[in-house]
Amino acid sequence: MEQVYSVTQVNNYIKNMFVKDYVLNRIYMKGEVSNCKYHTSGHIYFTLKDETGQMACVMFAGNRTGLPFRLEEGQSVIVLGSISVYERDGKYQMYAKEIRPDGQGLLYERFEILKRKLNEEGLFDSSHKKPLVPYPRTVGIVTASTGAAIQDIINISRRRNPYVQLILYPAKVQGEGAAKTIVAGIRALEAKGVDTIIVGRGGGSIEDLWAFNEEMVARAIFDCSIPIISAVGHETDVTIADFVSDLRAPTPSAAAELAVPEIEILLSNLVDYHVTLVQCVMRRITMARSELEKKQLQLTHLSPVYALRQKRQYTIDLENKLRQRMNELIRYKRHLLDIQIERLKAASPLDKLKSGFSYVSDSSGKVVNSITKTKPGDELTIAVTDGMITARTIGAESIER
Repeated sequence: MEQVYSVTQVNNYIKNMFVKDYVLNRIYMKGEVSNCKYHTSGHIYFTLKDETGQMACVMFAGNRTGLPFRLEEGQSVIVLGSISVYERDGKYQMYAKEIRPDGQGLLYERFEILKRKLNEEGLFDSSHKKPLVPYPRTVGIVTASTGAAIQDIINISRRRNPYVQLILYPAKVQGEGAAKTIVAGIRALEAKGVDTIIVGRGGGSIEDLWAFNEEMVARAIFDCSIPIISAVGHETDVTIADFVSDLRAPTPSAAAELAVPEIEILLSNLVDYHVTLVQCVMRRITMARSELEKKQLQLTHLSPVYALRQKRQYTIDLENKLRQRMNELIRYKRHLLDIQIERLKAASPLDKLKSGFSYVSDSSGKVVNSITKTKPGDELTIAVTDGMITARTIGAESIER
């Protein structure tokens, strides 16, 4: 029985053939752009055609960031990418990784070479980016004195904050000598001490924007001590100046919005600051009053009258404690004395004698408490409760116990 394949299996099989093809994995293709659409996802969909054929192409958003110009209908370009099958539709298309205008390859190569060089030198590092002045008084502008760019900047700035002074350095923004005038404008505005500088122009081709890809402009931006906003062309236009500047704006209008804060927000902030300041002052006053009261109390405690009163009270308390302690000690000693008296009474020989006991001693006064301490003929003295009895030993007999 013949093997039957599904549509998906066939599409996947064909796709694998494309993937394994060395030429189709990395290929340059030249043609004219048509049906170009910039999707909200960031992807670019377009058709590349020549006199007798056409091919669908897509550049995903991840690759689009390196595109230094905007694709236009009828534009002749060279596309680097791979050709593969889109399984869902069963159609092959080109997946673009790089796009450059046809006939401008030299400029594009110069752009990439300078970009790599300056990046390796660290001119693009975020650590070198200067923050914008939050409340600028003067904003310098390096652009052409005529054209939409300067008008957009002026209109936006006046609407947001008419109190910010705008200083224009009229520069040549395309053609021979443009880069030198841009550099001169940056240095002149830096010497004036403006708070922020906007460097830019309206949109155009890669040739029109090339002055902003010159190395001297990049280094002037990097060396400037004042924060610079680049605003060259449209959002999709990318120049070397954008990489070096402290902040990139997609358009001159956006640059004005970034550089000039809204006056309403500033006024609102001032009100908030006023409230905060009043609260801070009141808090400081309260703390100072509390500290003053504390110091007054300390001074009262340091007064000689207060000290004398404290000493007198201390003496009275001490006297009372001493009297109480003496009474307790007397009672305790009396109690101990009573105990000793009772003990002495219990141990008194007289009390023993009253009970019928007697105290026997020999002629030398030594106590006789055993038959071994006397012999017949010894004279003994017997003490009783009311006197002494003199006796003589006749004999002695031991008692077994």
